[in-house]
Amino acid sequence: MPWKEQTAMTQRQQFIQRVRAGDQTIAQLCREFGICRSTAHKWLRRYQTHGPDGLAERSRRPAHSPAQTSPALEHLIVELRQHVRWGGRKLAHLLDGAVQGVPAPSTITDILRRHGAITPEASDARQHYQRFERAQPNELWQMDFKGHFAMAAGRCHPLAIVDDHSRFNIVLQACPDEKLLTVQAHLERAFKEYGLPERLLADNGRPWSGSTTPHTQLTAWLIRLGVRVSHGRPWHPQTQGKTERFNQTLKSELLTGRLFQDLADAQRQMDPWRHRYNHQRPHEALGMQPPASRYQPSPRPFPRQLPPIEYECGDIVRKVGNTGEITFNNRWYFVCEAFRGYPVALRPGVEDGAYEVYFCREKIAQIHLKSENGTR
Repeated sequence: MPWKEQTAMTQRQQFIQRVRAGDQTIAQLCREFGICRSTAHKWLRRYQTHGPDGLAERSRRPAHSPAQTSPALEHLIVELRQHVRWGGRKLAHLLDGAVQGVPAPSTITDILRRHGAITPEASDARQHYQRFERAQPNELWQMDFKGHFAMAAGRCHPLAIVDDHSRFNIVLQACPDEKLLTVQAHLERAFKEYGLPERLLADNGRPWSGSTTPHTQLTAWLIRLGVRVSHGRPWHPQTQGKTERFNQTLKSELLTGRLFQDLADAQRQMDPWRHRYNHQRPHEALGMQPPASRYQPSPRPFPRQLPPIEYECGDIVRKVGNTGEITFNNRWYFVCEAFRGYPVALRPGVEDGAYEVYFCREKIAQIHLKSENGTR
């Protein structure tokens, strides 16, 4: 049993004095001082050998540690951290096979903390969460703009698209703005290289969501291509967890502490980082394998021409006007301005007087003949 910490030295001195007085046995004194016999005899031996100095606490650090990480390897770990900004598990995976005597991931983390490469605040910010992912590549792509930042000339708006299943970074583009045509151009380039996904997930901001409806000209274009569009819950960024996590990694490993000259300079540095992220960087959610190990392009090619808009026999087809409205049963019904100039199909709903409005395969609205404003 241990001595009481606040008076350990005093207690040892009192214990030795009582033993030397000889008025009580060792067992009786052990019970009184709350220590075991082995502890009592240890301090008696030290007192007999070294006198009062022998009662001082000694370092418990072993005289020799054969498994201690060498200074050279510690220096290498700290140097790697400055280049790739990875944690203990990823650095252990990177060093495995490259050097002898690779420390455990926890040891590497301790080394980084000791050298100030990982702050307590950064450790506290790490939160464990349950991961969800699609079963196959290209079932879902997540798309988002990382917060724009200043350059020496202008501002950069990084556009990121990540495959949900593999975490493969489809697009990382330094954009001058967040406008529809800018996003559409980079999406088209990605579709030509990687094929079409089944679905795209984005937040509720522009250009992939309108101010009052979830549709824009961009989503209309995607629907015509056969790409379904989903939007995350408002004020719940975890819905786009893959892109949120990707943006954090991009910030910590590439953007923090750098000043890019212009968009071209930013893209020159983003391209090699993206390659390293996709093909070299071990991902903890993928069993420490890089995203490229689980990704393959979609079998759905990007068409040379947009497919025609066709509906089923029996559908009621109406053309959307310039203000986003259609006429039906001698009344005007607002659908969405994003589909102006396009034909839409009306199909009877479950409720009496209700009609569901479809653009290509997607249900985009519902109108009700008995409702005052007509549209839901």
